[in-house]
Formats: sequence, C-alpha cells, structure tokens
Amino acid sequence: MEVKVSWNGPSGMSFRAQTGSGHMVAMDGAPGGGGHNLAPRPMEMLLVGTGGCTAYDVVLILQRGRENVLGCDVTLQAERAATDPKVFTKINFHFVVTGRNLKPAAVERAVKLSHEKYCSASIMLAHSVEMTHSVEIVEAP
Repeated sequence: MEVKVSWNGPSGMSFRAQTGSGHMVAMDGAPGGGGHNLAPRPMEMLLVGTGGCTAYDVVLILQRGRENVLGCDVTLQAERAATDPKVFTKINFHFVVTGRNLKPAAVERAVKLSHEKYCSASIMLAHSVEMTHSVEIVEAP
C-alpha cells in the first residue's frame, strides 16, 4: 500500500494525497497553524480511516451472519495530549446500527470482533490509546 502526500505550496498548509488506488484526498491545517481550514486535518483523517475500517467490518460481519442490517453509523470522539506530540489518548466509538430484528448479541459480537481481530486501524491504535465503545440498535420501520 502506498500514498503520496504533496504540499500545495507556500500560501498555506494544505496538502493533497494520492492513494495507491488512484483517489485524491485534500488536507489542510487550522488557521492558527498557517492553514486555511479548507479540508480535514490530518489527525481527523486518521479518525476517518479508523471509523471507516471498523464500520466496514461491523456491516460485513452482520451481513455474513444473515442479520438484516440496513445502516451503520459510528461516531468517534477523541481526546488528544495537551503537549507535542499531541497524540490521541482516548477514543470512544459509538455505533448506531439500524436494521430489522437485529440481535443485540450479534451486533455486540460484530463490534468486538472488529476491534479485537479485523480492524487493522483500531487494533494498531489500541496499542497506545485508551479505547471504548458503545452500541445503539435502531429498529427500522
């Protein structure tokens, strides 16, 4: 896997990334750090990738278990260290899984399997970050 990140030039702190799969992503810094707030911060992108990784796993695990899953949202709330390097110190994952007749045990199992076995991003972060999760199940009409 490879990505190339390029600075957009001397007028700020924005960057563009091209992924190995051919997609472009923009990133920018906060105005206080020389950025123009035109795109997500790099640390936000880390959370985006982690959230996408675990949500993907949860949906796939539930589908393979023949659960009638119709939606999956995960909100990540992170805390960072006060001083440099401002690493993440805590991340809470709140899953809202929507479906018909979803078994709570199956949803909890899917989240647990993602965090303990399948989600490379969250497993990697768990080595240095306190991680918690909560699950909410919504019955679809």
